[in-house]
Parts: sequence; C-alpha cells; structure tokens
Amino acid sequence: MQLQQLAYFVAVAEVRHFTQAAELLRVAQPSLSKQIRALEGELNVSLFSRARGNIALTPAGEALLPLAKRILADVETARVEVQELAGLRRGRVRLGATPSLCAGLLADVLRRFHDAYPGIQLIVEEGGSRDLVRQLTRGELDLALVILPLHGDPPLDTTPILREYLVVASPAEQAGRTPLPRRSFLRIDDLRDRPLVMFRPGYDLREATIGACRAAGFEPRFAVEGGEMDAVLRFVEVGLGIAVVPSMVLAGRPGLRGTPLVLDEAARRGHLGEGLLRTIALAHRKDVELTHAARAFQDTMETFLVEAGLAGSLPEGVETLVHD
Repeated sequence: MQLQQLAYFVAVAEVRHFTQAAELLRVAQPSLSKQIRALEGELNVSLFSRARGNIALTPAGEALLPLAKRILADVETARVEVQELAGLRRGRVRLGATPSLCAGLLADVLRRFHDAYPGIQLIVEEGGSRDLVRQLTRGELDLALVILPLHGDPPLDTTPILREYLVVASPAEQAGRTPLPRRSFLRIDDLRDRPLVMFRPGYDLREATIGACRAAGFEPRFAVEGGEMDAVLRFVEVGLGIAVVPSMVLAGRPGLRGTPLVLDEAARRGHLGEGLLRTIALAHRKDVELTHAARAFQDTMETFLVEAGLAGSLPEGVETLVHD
C-alpha cells in the first residue's frame, strides 16, 4: 500500500468522480485509475461501486476513508516536524477555535506568536466544539480550543485554560417589543416562551441551551436557527430574538446587552457566582506527539493567559485557569 494510492483514493472518494479527481491532482486519469485498481488488488476488496457511471464508496471504502485521511495527515505532520528541526524558522500550526474565542482574545495570542515565530504558518479553523473534536481525531488539526466535558470519550488530551460565563444577549433597545426583565441576572425559566436565536448543530452552545431549558421543564422556542456566531449576534441586534452566548463576544457591540444567566437554585439563593459557565480546554490527539511549532503555540497561549490574568485584562466574564 503506497501513500500515493491512498491520496488518489481519498481524492476520488471526496469528489466521487475519477476524471475530476485526476484533474485536481494533476495526473492522467488512466494513471489514477490504475493506482486505485492496484490498491483494491492489494486489499482484495472493491473500494468503489461504479454502477451506471455513478461512483459510490463500498462498505470497505467507507471503512478505509477515515483511516486513509488520518494516515495522510500524520505523514504531513511528520514532514512538517522534520522541517522544524531548523529551529522553528519554518513549520505550521493548524488551530481550531470556537467563534467566541476567534472574536475575543485569540487574535492577541496569534499576534504574539507570529511576532515570536514569523516563519511559522498559522491556519485557523473556526467551528463549533463538537466539529473541532472530530477534526482533531481525524488528524486535520494540531490543536483545538474545545468545550469541556467532551462527548463520546474521544482520544484527546485536554488542558483546561479558561472559564467563561454565559449571558443572555438581547437588543440594547427594546422599542415595540416586550423587554426582558431588567435584573442583575436571569433564570433559565425567564427564557420560557421567549423567541430564541439558535446556533446551528455542532455548536456546544446549542446543546447547552436546549439542555438547560428542557431540564427546567420546557421546550425552547426558536425564532431562527442555524447561524454562526456573527449571524446570531446580528439577528439578536435587529430584534429577532434573544440568545445564550459567552460574555466575551458582546465586547464592542453597543447594540446588545448581556444579562448573566443562572440556574434556578442559584437564583433563589441570590448567588450570581453560581451562574452558567463553561470551561475551555486546549486539546490535541493522545497518539500524536505535538510538533515543535504546536508546542510553542501552547506555551505562548498559556504565558499570555497568565500575564492577562495578573494584569486584569481578560474580557469581562472570563477567568484564566492557567497559573504560573
């Protein structure tokens, strides 16, 4: 089994067309088909069904695809790691992060890292925590900032680095609409019968909000759903509904106000400090050693958080879990 054969197999599996795959790889279509047949012969299985000109993966092909992707990703990581032996003058970090972090403090960390290691290529993938976990396990990312606890016990090492409080985002001006109660905090039950702007599936915030509402005994009502972070905040600004978001994303948005959200038991006791929060961790695969560049990024982020915590410069509602 050759790496080239796996690369050809993955290309055909993704586009479901031999000629298009050959064009993407800049190889002759007969050569690509020959390599696929050789791979099938070595494995003694058919990887594609070719009935009536339609290309589909067989069960064997479905089983091989995620393994082939991981092998190719690991080979690329090994290549980058060897290049980095020149002293971090070259290399690459593939980082995944949730939209709230991309819109918040991550830019400052990226700037510090780039200043220290200008030759390292930074690739940032923005997405929901569950999507990022899947990309990590497939070898498509080196590091990712994900929400704890993880679901399904994926093979990842996690280091908690931040705790952030969740707030209810609502329009700063409520003209013509029934406003939210102006209190120092809101209970989950205050969301009952309120139209919610909801994130697309794959966002941990979506599952957390729906789960909290159901635990309080009601089904949330959606005004609109399926958005990314920027879209959700804009929909709230124009009055389509309210949304549960991390407090840090409201910085620099005068059209929105955020009200801390607490569990009903905490509300009855008046303990705002027991509000809804989530923990963010830096994660990587257990079975793959971090590259020099990825480890340098982790060190840069942890140093930044320690200094920001000591200086009191973290965004409102955010606490560092990294200590010197």
